[in-house]
Amino acid sequence: MAEREESLEDVRRAIDAVDVQVVGLLAERERLVRRAASFKKDEQGVRAPARVEQVIEKVRALAGERNASPEVVERVYRAMITAFIELELTEHRENR
Repeated sequence: MAEREESLEDVRRAIDAVDVQVVGLLAERERLVRRAASFKKDEQGVRAPARVEQVIEKVRALAGERNASPEVVERVYRAMITAFIELELTEHRENR
């Protein structure tokens, strides 16, 4: 962040601005997840546990590079991945 926040309200406004970006990025990730789902043949392909662990390893490393807590990033990503897997499974079942 370029400027120093002077109050709690300033920090909250900055967090709100980040939230707008995060939700936009989640929407883009969802769009890509939906595209990827169309290539997967079965529920095991949707769950893809090896891919999940690959992503977790990658984001933990990124967190370390960005001075973020790898543990927090991992927990957030695991929750997000679980939600997207559930979305994919629903779509996969509906499109059979």
